[in-house]
Amino acid sequence: MSTASAGVLPTEPPRFHTKVEVRWSDMDAFQHINHARMVTLLEEARIPWLFLAERPTVKLRSGCVLADLHVQYKGQLRHEDSPLDVSMWIQRLRAVDFTVGYEVRAAGSPPDSPPAVVASTQLAAFDIDTQRLRRLRTEERDYLAQWLAD
Repeated sequence: MSTASAGVLPTEPPRFHTKVEVRWSDMDAFQHINHARMVTLLEEARIPWLFLAERPTVKLRSGCVLADLHVQYKGQLRHEDSPLDVSMWIQRLRAVDFTVGYEVRAAGSPPDSPPAVVASTQLAAFDIDTQRLRRLRTEERDYLAQWLAD
């Protein structure tokens, strides 16, 4: 029996929150954030969560490939919505890869307001020397698992 059918709602996964500044060059002719630039802003949001020196996942900085990407736009984001509030969590964790979920909101938006952007990226651990995927290390899996959605 699933927890939802037993009358217990699943809990939200722990989320990493960060702010990402929108640059004037991120805008397109329609004055909202260009799609390619939104993908770059998502990448910039991942850096303090996964790739800083004090993180157990720091070794992914020198060997991690993007395997899949999905971006859904639920609303417009403009330069004046900066800094964007980006929340991230792990949607799926496997032996060599993991999927990051994202919600992006304009600055000052309540955390429970509908996000303007919902996205996911599947990232895989990669060994540069052998040019092959590698298994996630125990410390990497343990760190990622604490952000895993139920």
